[in-house]
Amino acid sequence: VSALAFNGPALRPRAAARSSAVMSFESEIGAQPPLGFFDPLGLLNEADQERFDRLRYVEVKHGRICMLAVLGHIVTAAGVRLPGDIAYGLPFADVPNGLKALEVVPAAGLAQIFAFVGFLELAVMKDVTGDSEFPGDFRNGALDFGWDTFSPEEQESKRAIELNNGRAAQMGILALMVHEKLDNNPYIINSLLGSPVPFN
Repeated sequence: VSALAFNGPALRPRAAARSSAVMSFESEIGAQPPLGFFDPLGLLNEADQERFDRLRYVEVKHGRICMLAVLGHIVTAAGVRLPGDIAYGLPFADVPNGLKALEVVPAAGLAQIFAFVGFLELAVMKDVTGDSEFPGDFRNGALDFGWDTFSPEEQESKRAIELNNGRAAQMGILALMVHEKLDNNPYIINSLLGSPVPFN
């Protein structure tokens, strides 16, 4: 009986289920050229719509965070700082760029940042009313910015654009952090093109 557990035909139904799950997500927003539907880790094998929506929600949220992170990295590298002190005796102007900032911001400051992000995660940046139209829809009946004036095609296009920008930002902030740690030159492309960016 145990030998039958390794029999080839027993695996066929599972492969069929996997392909039907893949087929059901091939038309979702984000499955677009040049990669189409891309799930190299098999996270959606045998997944239902609820699992897909959860993963899409997480992808959109991380994309939004990374878009803000890339923008913050670029703005602070350009020398823009808030006025005043981040902590008693530590002006924002004295805080270095990138990951080095974690070395100078006091632990209490990092705890406040962590608590604020936790508050946003648990109380604000979620579907409070239960009226979301898609994963990542946090309008909650208050913030619309003209979303309802767009046609369904425009809404789909804007959602795909946000998703792709978020994907690019996730790779972008990862590259900035890696190059900062490798040689303290996160803007290596600028250096290769002859316009180095001074960093820390």
